[in-house]
Amino acid sequence: MKVLLNIIWLVLCGFWMAIGYAVAGVVCCILIITIPFGIASFRIAGYALWPFGRTTVRKPTAGVMSAIGNVIWVVVAGIWLAIGHVLTGIAMCITIIGIPLGIASFKMVPISLLPLGRDIVPTDQVGYAPVV
Repeated sequence: MKVLLNIIWLVLCGFWMAIGYAVAGVVCCILIITIPFGIASFRIAGYALWPFGRTTVRKPTAGVMSAIGNVIWVVVAGIWLAIGHVLTGIAMCITIIGIPLGIASFKMVPISLLPLGRDIVPTDQVGYAPVV
């Protein structure tokens, strides 16, 4: 079921959202200071392409710098990507078949706003501590 939802997601909105993240990543990498944001944006672009079967969890080692970075990210690109997810979610929820995809798009809003200090993991690994 995850593969089917991912294929439908990819065709209807995943490709376009991933392009949005990739553009944000390129812009952030051009500005030397925001390279960490560009790396996070490329990481989320992969998640936006194939989200079903994966989820995000907080990094236990994330600290104040992640919080400060998230504030900068919201100003640079986060708000626009979040708006894209909200609009995509609304468009998906118009049809009955698109409701699970719309819900998935709404679930991606928090990571599009605050990506630093979070990891993308397979859903079957949720609850396990990362190996240090």
